[in-house]
Amino acid sequence: MRTLLLLLAVVGLHAAPRPNILLLIADNWSYEHAAANGCAAVKTPVFDRVAGEGINFTNAFCPVPSCSPTRSCLLTGRVAHQLEDMASLWSRFHPKFRVFTDALVEGGYHTGFTGKGWSPGNHKDHGRELNPAGKQYPDFANFLTTRKDKEPFFFWFGSTHTALHSFKKADGVAAGIDTTKIRVPAYLPDTPEVRREIAAYLAAAQEMDAAFGDAIAMLEKSGELENTVVIYTSDNGWQMPRGLANCHDSGSHVPLAVRWSGKVKAGVRSEAFITLTDLASTFLDLAQMPKWPEMTSRSFLDVLTGQSDGNDRAHVFVERERHANVRRGDLSYPCRGIRTADFLYLRNLRPDRWPAGDPELHFAVGPWGDVDPTITKQLILDHRDEPSMKPFFKINFAKRPAEELYDLRRDPDQIKNLAADPAMAETKEKLSARVDAWMRETADPRVDPAFDAWDKYPYLGGRPKKEK
Repeated sequence: MRTLLLLLAVVGLHAAPRPNILLLIADNWSYEHAAANGCAAVKTPVFDRVAGEGINFTNAFCPVPSCSPTRSCLLTGRVAHQLEDMASLWSRFHPKFRVFTDALVEGGYHTGFTGKGWSPGNHKDHGRELNPAGKQYPDFANFLTTRKDKEPFFFWFGSTHTALHSFKKADGVAAGIDTTKIRVPAYLPDTPEVRREIAAYLAAAQEMDAAFGDAIAMLEKSGELENTVVIYTSDNGWQMPRGLANCHDSGSHVPLAVRWSGKVKAGVRSEAFITLTDLASTFLDLAQMPKWPEMTSRSFLDVLTGQSDGNDRAHVFVERERHANVRRGDLSYPCRGIRTADFLYLRNLRPDRWPAGDPELHFAVGPWGDVDPTITKQLILDHRDEPSMKPFFKINFAKRPAEELYDLRRDPDQIKNLAADPAMAETKEKLSARVDAWMRETADPRVDPAFDAWDKYPYLGGRPKKEK
């Protein structure tokens, strides 16, 4: 009977007109930095509205804690290690990998993007004239004017407000951020300088939220909002130390709220585990189009529409290859891991390498270049030998063991590695086995311990810019 009811629900859903889809995607914005997700220092009324009028996913994660690799997974619906050099930052984008945006065009959707689409990397010199996110438009309003006969649309609105190059220009205090309400995570020193930098980032998040709000207001004014699925999320965690490029929650746990009037019940908080890779098959499902056999992506439309409680989504896998080109020999820092409700298990496949990049400049960014040049980074490095700062230097810059295991019930900031604790041996073994099985099932080349092709793929990013 339950199977029949689910079938009837799906048939009924697919008999309805296909909805518009508006993807609001931030750049380097962490899960906890929205008011609806518990941050007392920031005001994000638009995200809060989408979450309040729809569903707020508390366990959403990017597949790779790096911009273009996550966007590659999102577009193709495939795990990163199946995408060759697209698993790394500043790569080529190969036209042999299908993307959902092309499928939507073929299916009759008007598609486009503004801001940051698939980036950073190079698609033009490798067989794709358009960005994989679609045709670029100056803004959402311009895109809407080119739409014909109320055809369904998909629009990708990529903000860079919360990227370092933007938020370092912000003044958090002037923007009304109360630094006393900021939560400084345990992996960062709690100093006035750090609080001010976080305040600047939060001020930028508020500007982003307002910009996304303008897009929603356009739909509301035109009467289109009710038939538009609004997805509000981020590509990876923030650019502070231990954030971007790290498979810990600080680099991979992202906000995700979805609103769809009449289809998604309002005010739901879901603990279902979602990876951004799942967006590809969900978008195809919304457009009533089949997913492709090669996709590892799993649609969560059933969770959105209440046909599933999501309890069967109890984990996600995370991984990374080369982020910036910051190690001698152009070396990657490969990692594979699994995140469940209670634990994070990470396997560092080349623990002899520096996770934050070499201590001296190799090619890109600068010393310790997988940590971007924030005020907080420099503060830690300048005072690394002082007793109060040594723990922060160690957790953010020192080499890591081959395995990491964190008990999130007692250690939400993932500071105490329990991988060597005999009491945790059984838990570690079970999680490690699940990672092994996932790697085999998805044909991960890293199943071969000697595989290192990611070190040889071209890096298309430039050298660090000189300060003026």
